[in-house]
Amino acid sequence: MKSFEYCVALFDSVSSTLLAEKLLKKAEILHKVIPVPRHISSDCGVCIRFSPDLRGRVEQALTGRVEYREICAL
Repeated sequence: MKSFEYCVALFDSVSSTLLAEKLLKKAEILHKVIPVPRHISSDCGVCIRFSPDLRGRVEQALTGRVEYREICAL
């Protein structure tokens, strides 16, 4: 089984990314806004990086509050 270094949440706009960042801060979930990795395609130039063990918490914090395109494990 492959171990992933981190996950990224991809969004369709910078405004969605910033709203997600605000929600994750409120939920006290450790994360970082980074440029979208080159090997991942996205309409938006930034994404949110977080630890794979936080994926469930991130999905819970964002679902129904901000639309995200997908979460990729890298």
